[in-house]
Amino acid sequence: MNAPLLQVVQIGKQYTRGLLRPQVTFSLAADFEVAEPTVVGVLGPNGSGKTTLFELMTGSNLPDAGRVLVNGQDIHRVRTRERDRLAIHYHQSYQVRSFQRTRPNFMLDHAASDSPLVHLFDEPQFNTQDGYIGFMLEFFRKLRGAGRVVFLCLHPNEPYHIDILRESCERFIFVQKGVVTQVPSFAALLGNEQVRSYLGSLAPARER
Repeated sequence: MNAPLLQVVQIGKQYTRGLLRPQVTFSLAADFEVAEPTVVGVLGPNGSGKTTLFELMTGSNLPDAGRVLVNGQDIHRVRTRERDRLAIHYHQSYQVRSFQRTRPNFMLDHAASDSPLVHLFDEPQFNTQDGYIGFMLEFFRKLRGAGRVVFLCLHPNEPYHIDILRESCERFIFVQKGVVTQVPSFAALLGNEQVRSYLGSLAPARER
């Protein structure tokens, strides 16, 4: 049987402050699986842990616990220059995030893939002119059709951002204060009271 395309297995990350009596300032926990090609929408307030989650999933940040498996391969055990053959993180203006080095590359495995299987778009700047949005949505669909998993992280501040999520994404993840919640559909997303509070006036009216 083929392995799921992505498994985030009980990942945990903590940040602390203070040397003598360290206090936890932020913690993130996630445990989910994406078995097949799909587009996943990711939402949550600023500072909630979305980018940290993406960095853990691509191997550019070290978890304190857990594993991230891309097509069955632990990304944190892959050579740093080859991790983007498994998962790649495009941060805002599409610059690629660098990988955190943990041990010499000769002690790590080669990537089992030649091109990324998981693509993570972190708050891309959608240009509303010249058909750019349509181009990007078609790009996401092509990646999915090529057997890839796409994560689209948006911090909605315009109504068309909600339309993008509705049109593009098949399932969702909501991150708040380091808690990662899976949501199976757009309808379920809008039925989540935490999500509606986060969206505020952008939350569409409930269907009757």
